[in-house]
Amino acid sequence: MKQSEIKELSTAELQEKLGETKKSYSDLKLAHAISPLENPIQLRTVRRTVARIATELTKRELQ
Repeated sequence: MKQSEIKELSTAELQEKLGETKKSYSDLKLAHAISPLENPIQLRTVRRTVARIATELTKRELQ
């Protein structure tokens, strides 16, 4: 998910998306621990998406 897409979402949508993305990340980590993922770069992209969403939420709180 790109930063421009994240900025367009409302705060409630961002919080919902953050929960979904964190769950997806934890599922990927668990799957990778059991047997290696076919594409381990997915872990990096999902982790960065979580960080982008969290950053946008923090920025909105401070404004």
